[in-house]
Order: sequence, then structure tokens, then C-alpha cells
Amino acid sequence: MDNLAWGLQITVVGMGLVFLLLALLWGLLTLVLRLDPAPAAPPVPPEAASAPATTAPAADEGAAGLDTARAAAIALAIALHRARQRGAADPHMRMHWPGSLLHASRWVAAGRVRQTRSWRRGE
Repeated sequence: MDNLAWGLQITVVGMGLVFLLLALLWGLLTLVLRLDPAPAAPPVPPEAASAPATTAPAADEGAAGLDTARAAAIALAIALHRARQRGAADPHMRMHWPGSLLHASRWVAAGRVRQTRSWRRGE
């Protein structure tokens, strides 16, 4: 019974020290983040500040020249197509062939053989 009490006492002291140090590190990191000044904005070169603004594409045209409605329709069609393929489990969507991971490695296979065989001396 004395050994059990000693073991529980050592366990509580050890776990208490671990969690105390974690809390101390957490507080130290919080303090460092509060004392650290906010990053300053990068300096702007004088020629960039006085340069005229470039012309942007129209609001309803994307980079490829498509209007936003067509781009949204294309994105929706692609998303629906991918979802349907995933649901059908098409072969080109699979990572591995069905049933190919039953024996994942030689280590797993050796362990399964050891589990299913009974031990005999001298074998």
C-alpha cells in the first residue's frame, strides 16, 4: 500500500509540474505578444505614391474576359461534376483500388501471421 501511495504522489507531483510549466509558458508568450509593438506599414517609394493609377478591368469582367455570371455558372458546373464523381466512386477519383490495402505492409502481414499461429518450441 505504501508503494501505491508513493506512486500516486509522484504521479501527481510530476503532472502538476508539467501543467504548471505549460501555464507559465502560456503566460510568458501572452506577455511577449502584448509587449511586442504592432508591425509598421512598409514604406512607400515616392515615385509609386505620385504615379497615376492603372486602369482596372470593368466590374463585370474577370481576368479572362468572362462576365461574373458566366464564371459563376462554370464554377458551379465544375463543383457539381466533381461531387457527382465522388459520389459514384469513379476509379479515377480513388486513391487505391478496392481491397488493395488489406495487407498494407509486410510488417502488418507478419504480425497477423504471428497472431493466428500458435507458438511451438523450436520453430
